[in-house]
This record gives sequence, structure tokens and C-alpha cells, in this order.
Amino acid sequence: ILVTPLDVIKTRLQAQGNPFNKGKCFVYNNGLMDHIRVCENGDGKAWYKKPGHFKGTMDAFVKIIQGEGIKSLWSGLPPTLVMALPTTVIYFSCYDQLSEALKSRLGKEDERIPILAGSLSRCIAVTVASPLELIRTRMQYRRVSYKQLYVCVSSKVATDGWVSLWRGWTSTILRDVPFSAMYWYNYERLKRTMCKEAGVHEPTFLIAFTSGTVSGSIAAAVTLPFDVVKTHMQTELWESKTIKDPQRDGKSTWAVMRKVVAKNGITGLFAGMVPRLCRVAPACAIMISTYEYGKSLFSHVNEKINQVS
Repeated sequence: ILVTPLDVIKTRLQAQGNPFNKGKCFVYNNGLMDHIRVCENGDGKAWYKKPGHFKGTMDAFVKIIQGEGIKSLWSGLPPTLVMALPTTVIYFSCYDQLSEALKSRLGKEDERIPILAGSLSRCIAVTVASPLELIRTRMQYRRVSYKQLYVCVSSKVATDGWVSLWRGWTSTILRDVPFSAMYWYNYERLKRTMCKEAGVHEPTFLIAFTSGTVSGSIAAAVTLPFDVVKTHMQTELWESKTIKDPQRDGKSTWAVMRKVVAKNGITGLFAGMVPRLCRVAPACAIMISTYEYGKSLFSHVNEKINQVS
């Protein structure tokens, strides 16, 4: 909810400087997940094509609220929450359960625990969510009824098998698993260090928030090349369907990476560093600090209930 406006504003600024043509795609991320938008012809009614003469981020923020209302800063958030909430529940629940299981085998202070638990929990969450992601992107690509969607998915499974529901899984794993491994490793270390210096046994909201910001920034910066590649693969796949260019379809992760390097050099793999950090760092900080606070709160509530009973 808090970081969605950042990407709405970024997209509007991009569209102003480089207008989107029909059939072209752009990636829109509202802090929780990517959305692919296929550009259309028309009179500019789509939220990303609304006219505006913005001088910068703050200018866009003020003018969008004044001209279009504050709701427009949260374009596309509701459908994201429908999928993101169960995915996040799976991710964090698996991390906690795997951490406890590994602690009993490897010892509580073993530094491999957050790496293993973070990687495995992300693998599980991505694998479970992949078919849902396919359905979500199909519905974004073309407005269809649930009956039409069922026929479309069924025919794809009949033609290409059940594995087709996990298309794009590899590129997502290459980005998300290293991110989770680095994020949880740095987060647990920073949290432990800060708790020790503050003389507390449980992380405060501020400790969790700071640790989440730093660890999220490090993980986002290191895994940016895979995010760039995933973006290229998503947009090229959609453009191949929209403008009927079969040459764009079927490229591997490494082929896309080589193409980006050949065209823009090694720096091309780190394009969009600032907006990614501006989005991911606060998103990670907000999520982990509220999660830690929630765990602590419910733990104390359960203790009181047990004492009373």
C-alpha cells in the first residue's frame, strides 16, 4: 500500500518522456509483484497514458493527486493483493518452520540456516504460485471470462502438458532464490548484532525495520541482472503475442543476458538500480518489521491466554 505510488509515478514519467506505442509492453511493479501492461491505441483513457507535464517525482505526485484524485496512485493494487497474500503466507510460514527444523539439526547459531531456509521457502512459494501467475498474466493480457480462461488453460495443458503451467519458473527462481538467501542471511546477522548492542532479546520494530532496509538493498542490488533479464523475457513474450513476431519467442535466460550485454554492455544488466532500490528497500523493511512485530504480539497474547487457562 505504501510503495505502490512510487511505481505509478515512475511509469507515468517514463510514458511522458518515451510514449508507449501500440503492442509495446512495460513492466509495472507495485511493491509486491510485476505486472505486464500491453499498450493500446485510444484516446489516453488508460491510467498510464493520461496526459501530464511533470518536472519530476514530487511534481508528478502533487499534480496526479490534484488532477486525478489520490486513488489513481494505487492503480492495479487490488488484483495483486489477491495473489500476493497467500504467496506471502506460504513464504514466511515455510521460512519459520524450516528454520526451526534446521536449528534442531545444525544448532541455533549455524549461519547456514537463514540461507537454506530462505532459499527453500522461496522455491516452494514460487513453485506454488507459478500456475496462479500464468492465470493472472493471461487475464491481464486479454479480458476473458473464467470459462474462457479454463478452456484456454485446459487446451494449453492438453497440448504442452502440465509443465507448461510453470513457464518462466527458471528465470523467477534465478532472481528470487539468491535474493532470499542473501536477504535472510544479512537480515539475521544484522538483527542479532543490533539486538546484542541494544541489550534486548527480541528485535524492536526499529531494529527489524533497519535490518530489513539494509539487507533488502544489498539483495536487490546483487540480483538486479536477473531482474533485468526476467523483465526482458516477459516483455518480449508479450510483444511476440501482441505484434505477432515469433522471432521474439522461446529465448533462454542466458541468451537474453548475452543479448543485453551485447547491446548495452555489462552496465545494461544493472539498468534501473535506483528505482528498484527505492521500491524494494522500503517494501522489505515494512514487511519484515510488521511481521516481527506481529509474531511478538501474538506470542505475548498466547502466553497470557495459557496463563489464564
